[in-house]
Amino acid sequence: MKELQPNYKLIFSDILEKKYPEKRKECERILRKKLLSSFDIINLNTIIFGKEVQAEDENQRHKSYKKSDIKKIIEYQKKYNLNNVETCTQFKISRNTIYKWKKLYEKKNLT
Repeated sequence: MKELQPNYKLIFSDILEKKYPEKRKECERILRKKLLSSFDIINLNTIIFGKEVQAEDENQRHKSYKKSDIKKIIEYQKKYNLNNVETCTQFKISRNTIYKWKKLYEKKNLT
């Protein structure tokens, strides 16, 4: 049975149309994608609402990531030569989670 996911494209398009039409152009590249990853959703949220409105620590506990999202975060860390602390600050993920993902990524190469 396929899990139902919210239609994030529609949700963000409505938000942009009704409240932030000036930010539409910035978000257009992401919204044109066929499928949005968790990484894309976080980016859209940051573009529209800014970093100060990101979810509180209580809500951070309930985040989940797909393998493809984990791979993108680890690749981002390597691309910008970030350590685990810098990466966890950037994505608001715990250091332990980043550490576990890196171990998993190196062991299985997330293929």
